[in-house]
Amino acid sequence: MDAKFLPLKSVRNPRDLGGYVGADGRKIKDGLLLRTGTVSCITPEDAAFLQRYGVKTIIDLRSPAECLNRPDAAIEGIKDLHIPVSSRDRTKAGASLKELAELYKADPLAGFKHMLGTYQRMVTAEHSQKAFHQILTFLAEAEGGTIFHCSEGKDRTGMTAVLLLYLLGVDEETIRQDYLASGPALNDYRKKRDEEARANGESLIQRANLRSLGTVNNEYLDSALVAIEQNYGGMERFLAEEIAVTPDLRRKLQEKYLEK
Repeated sequence: MDAKFLPLKSVRNPRDLGGYVGADGRKIKDGLLLRTGTVSCITPEDAAFLQRYGVKTIIDLRSPAECLNRPDAAIEGIKDLHIPVSSRDRTKAGASLKELAELYKADPLAGFKHMLGTYQRMVTAEHSQKAFHQILTFLAEAEGGTIFHCSEGKDRTGMTAVLLLYLLGVDEETIRQDYLASGPALNDYRKKRDEEARANGESLIQRANLRSLGTVNNEYLDSALVAIEQNYGGMERFLAEEIAVTPDLRRKLQEKYLEK
């Protein structure tokens, strides 16, 4: 099935993971697991939609500095929980065009290479591994619907979704397609960034790097999956030994989020 987008106007890349087929042919329940970009600028109308949709918790995966700079908007009846996947913004989502221009002015593949390294670190860094464990542990006991988000809802949110969907028994190709759906979902975001860069007189090299930083790619995800295979012997061992996913935790997640 295609990714299920939510009708939010002020939140980028908003999706419900409900409907994907998981373990034993059981579908993920609607309205319980949502992935989005930041909700820092959410409108009252979109906030009301989330309240009606049954969202009870928003997990912010961004770094402390990003949260300080653009904190989540307070929404009545919805708890905000901060679990940073990394201690700082390695995806450069919060960097200004001026900062990015200085970093990526020579090599048109610098942004692409940076993202490969970012995904590798996201699965090998101890801080990130502990964060993924916290997220999964919380979700196993969560009440109502939960949103998890980073800045644009594609990298830290994407890897969180990859691990979660795997544990729920979703097949690997569906997991990959859900991850890749962030690409077209962020077309307008990349267009705006490119227009700003062009107006600022940035070079084609710099604009190419902006596009690499502002999207998802098979290669980004594969760099994480290869790192898991090479460093830990595969996803099952990685989840058990590095993320501390016990059989009981997996069972709780499947019982909670899969239809009977």
